Amino acid sequence: MFELTPVLVLLIIFGFIYGIVNLGVKKKERQMLLEKGVDPKTFYYEPTRITALKWGLFLIGIALGIFLGNILSATTILDEEVAYFSMIFLFGGIALVVSHFMEKKQIEKKED
Repeated sequence: MFELTPVLVLLIIFGFIYGIVNLGVKKKERQMLLEKGVDPKTFYYEPTRITALKWGLFLIGIALGIFLGNILSATTILDEEVAYFSMIFLFGGIALVVSHFMEKKQIEKKED
């Protein structure tokens, strides 16, 4: 069977490396902007209802993907890993596309 432990360890290691590099780049970028006189309030991120909508739809999509992946692995000849990962990515992606169109509609409504 397929062993997930090495894959997860590599993902965690590369995630930490990406996070550290990203923080360093953001720090330098902020320092340069502050030197040019940009207002520090522009750096603060305030979550909006649109962000909550995106995360909610994404997590619902992942849950549906896990559910349908379980059904696929139990009723078809697909391997368990293939069924789970394909459904998780499919429904997670669908949820993000739906949230994009919902955000676009809300932004257009605000502009009118």
